[in-house]
Order: sequence, then C-alpha cells, then structure tokens
Amino acid sequence: MSPGPGAHSAPAPAPTTMFSSLKIRNYRLFATGQVVSNTGTWMQRIAQDWLVLSLTGSASAVGITVALQFLPMLLFGLYGGVLADRLPKRQLLVATQLAMALTGLALAALTLSGHVQVWHVYLTAFLLGLVTVVDNPARQSFVAEMVGPEQLSNAVSLNSANFQSARLVGPAVAGVLITAVGSGYAFLLNGLSFIAPLAGLLLMRTGELHKIERAPRGKGQLREGLKYVAGQPELIWPIVLVGFIGTFGFNFPIWLSAFVNNVYHSGASTYGLLNTLMAAGSLAGALLAARRGTSRLRVLVIAAMLFGVLEIVTAFAPQFWIFAVLLVPIGMFGLTVNVTANSSIQMATEPAMRGRVMSLFMMVFVGGTPLGAPLVGWITDTYGPRIGFAAGGAVALVAAIGVGVMLARVGGLRLKIDLRRGRRHVEFVRREELATAA
Repeated sequence: MSPGPGAHSAPAPAPTTMFSSLKIRNYRLFATGQVVSNTGTWMQRIAQDWLVLSLTGSASAVGITVALQFLPMLLFGLYGGVLADRLPKRQLLVATQLAMALTGLALAALTLSGHVQVWHVYLTAFLLGLVTVVDNPARQSFVAEMVGPEQLSNAVSLNSANFQSARLVGPAVAGVLITAVGSGYAFLLNGLSFIAPLAGLLLMRTGELHKIERAPRGKGQLREGLKYVAGQPELIWPIVLVGFIGTFGFNFPIWLSAFVNNVYHSGASTYGLLNTLMAAGSLAGALLAARRGTSRLRVLVIAAMLFGVLEIVTAFAPQFWIFAVLLVPIGMFGLTVNVTANSSIQMATEPAMRGRVMSLFMMVFVGGTPLGAPLVGWITDTYGPRIGFAAGGAVALVAAIGVGVMLARVGGLRLKIDLRRGRRHVEFVRREELATAA
C-alpha cells in the first residue's frame, strides 16, 4: 500500500561512497594535513635508516633504530590511551604534531651542521616513539568525533589510503633528496610538513565536532580498559588476531631484503620495486574498504586467512615475476585486515573507552614488531628466506582459523555444507537455523 499524500517517510541515511567522508569539512582539513605530514614521515624513515647505515656501516644499528621507535608503544601504549580518553583530543593532537615537528627539525639541524652522531638518531627515534604513544590513540579515536558513527568505517579506510599514498611518494622523494643534497634536507622537509596538520586542526569548526563524553580523572582507568576489552569477544578476538599477524606476518623488511640479496641476487632498485608493489596493493585494499563502508568480522577473518595462504604460496614462487606480482594481493589483504579490525573495534567500543581500546589495538599491532622481528629474522637466517616467509604466513593462517572458530562459537554459528546445485555449498548459519533445516 502506498502512503497517503500527507505521509512523510524518514529520510534515508546518506549512502557511503568511496570518498563520502571528505564531504565533511573538518575531516577534509584533517585528511589534507595528514597526507602532507605522512609523506614527510616516510621521507624521514628512509633518510633515518640511510643516515644510520652511513654512520655505522651496520644493518644491526638500523634494526636498533627501528626497535627504539616502536619500543615506547610496547612499554607505555596503554597509558597513552588513558590520556586520549581523559583529555580533549584536538588540543592533544596539536601538542603531539608540534612535538613531532621539533624532533624532525632537531635532527635536521644536527645533520646539516655536520655534528650528528648515531646516538642522536637513537635518541630522536625513541622520543618520536614516546610522542606516538599519545598521538596514535588520540588520532585514531578523534576520527569518530569528526565524522560520526555513520561515516566512521569509511573515514578509517581513507586514513589508511592516505598513509599508503604517502608510502608510494615519500620514499621516492627521499631517495632523490638523499642522492642530491643529503639526508639533512629530508629531515628538514619532514619537520616543516607538520605545518599542514597543525593548520588543519586549528582551522576546524569545533561546533561541528560530535561531542564525546571524556573519561574523568580517576584511579584504575588502565585496569578498567583491559577489563572492558576482555569482557567483549567482538573486541578481544580481533585484537588477538591482529597481534599474531602484526608480530609474525608483517616482517616484510626482513623477508624482502633477504629475497633480494639471497634468492634473486639483486640490488636496492629491486627492493624498492617490491616495496612499491606492496604499497600499491595496500592502497587498493584501503580504497576497496572505503567503498565497502561496513566492517564485518567475517571479512576480517577471511582476509586474514587469504593473507596467510598468499604468504605461504609466495614464499615458494618459482620465478621472480610471480613473486613480485603476488606481493600486490598480499598488500591488499594485509591492509584489509588492518582497516577492518580498526573500524570494527572502534564501532563496537563505547566512546569514553575508545582511546584505551585503540591504544591496546596499536600496542598489540605495532608493539609486537620488536618481539617478533628477532625470531623471524633468526628463522630466515637459519633456514632461508622461503622458510622464514612461509612460517610467518603459517602463523597468520592458523591464528585466523582459530579466531574464526572462536567468533563463530560466540555468535552461535555452525558450519553448514550443502552440495546441491544452485545452493551456497559452504556457509556459517545460526544453530537454530541449522536445527530447523535438519
């Protein structure tokens, strides 16, 4: 029956398109600033590693630099989440972006003046890691304040696309700068690049932000956050899955450099090509996630399983071109895992707890690297790049299957197999539906 002439239907929610979050002015300012500073960050990463290598001649020193940058997240990540829940996020981000700019400018001054020593780089990397402890959960949870729940999944995906776009451009620009004028100017441009996000944050219309109740100052907030996550399967199991994949499945600098040196006997240009192919796949995965608009745990588990299978298959690729091409879908499914876990966890979390939950997510995903990398490196050195790469994929696959089974049990799902023509042969259905069919 059609509605009468006087009837009014409720307005339909705005459809989610690939770039729908960019229609929101505050998020548009934020994303513009981030693409500039992310490009600078990738420039600094490349220049920092090259500077340490040129000062020491040691690959181990480069590894120490990377570990120092990630170590604060492992040690203090949860405390950063408490601060992000307690303090106004926009003002907090202004402070962290300013601090990051100063670390880049300090390293630029030391390098350009010719006084830089390797301990300066170590100290700068550690300080940058300390700032990231607060910046990361504040930035992740601030997205919800800018776009609201309807566009949250899309905005998280666009943030990842933003980061991967910078990953395509930043290293290339850094390579040209280092060759032409030295690492110091890459650090200088990175420090100056933070002007863009600072301007974006200051130009935001605070009245258009979605109001989020902040957590009051009090004792036991860290414990409260951990208890909150542990009591919700839709939070704890995705975090467990991301922890395994981040610790054992994302050690690409170790694997790709080993394949380039020991399997394909090539040089830095080949290493750059392989990283570019993976970044292209990651960018495609982020854009597809943005277009999808929703974040389902089913997508997370399937993407993680495919990620693990692809790593195992790629490890034993018989020819270079097959190995190189397979890195594109590995990048795509790896990014899909990250984005889907991020947005589904944010959407399942109460606003007042979001900073602490996201700090745990980042601590597990990023902080696992200093723990997993030495073990993965030892396996790769001892048994060869192919076994090392396949081992990382096997851990990711087993973790995905295990978490998938746990989520199915929690959701009351059972595997249904139907071999009749025209039917979906394998699917998860609820227990009561399976009983009715039987």
